[in-house]
Amino acid sequence: MPSDRDQRLLDRARALGLDPDAPLLVGGNYQPLLLHAGIAHVSGQVPRIGQQVVVTGPAEAVGLDEARRAACIGALRALALLRQQLGSLDAVAQLLRVGVYVQAGPGFSQHSEVADAASELLVAVLGQAGRHARTTIGVASLPKNATVELELQAALVAPLD
Repeated sequence: MPSDRDQRLLDRARALGLDPDAPLLVGGNYQPLLLHAGIAHVSGQVPRIGQQVVVTGPAEAVGLDEARRAACIGALRALALLRQQLGSLDAVAQLLRVGVYVQAGPGFSQHSEVADAASELLVAVLGQAGRHARTTIGVASLPKNATVELELQAALVAPLD
């Protein structure tokens, strides 16, 4: 039976159409998750479901709600990677940092509102262990024309590397 954290991940992922148990595609020559010195470093996750990036283009073109959904999908993918690698989200002692990159034009100013959706989801799934430091950056483009890319670092209960 899944832990409370794992069940919250499963419920939220399935509500957005994401299978958190499916292998997640890697788009290049890098590790999607690297464990070192008791810290899990999760590479940038775009809003990909299956083979398709489902929210593309600048945030102002897709709208705030869709950009927030993209951030949530990226956060869920990052949590799914942690769960797949660690066996359970209970192995996460504390999220440390989240980086959110938002594809946007020079007039867009709601970067924080986009990233807030991911932050809210991370706390909803992990509880107080989901609280984190965060940087949100507006960029001109992202891989696969994704609207959002999210990366994170998490401290583990016990080092596994």
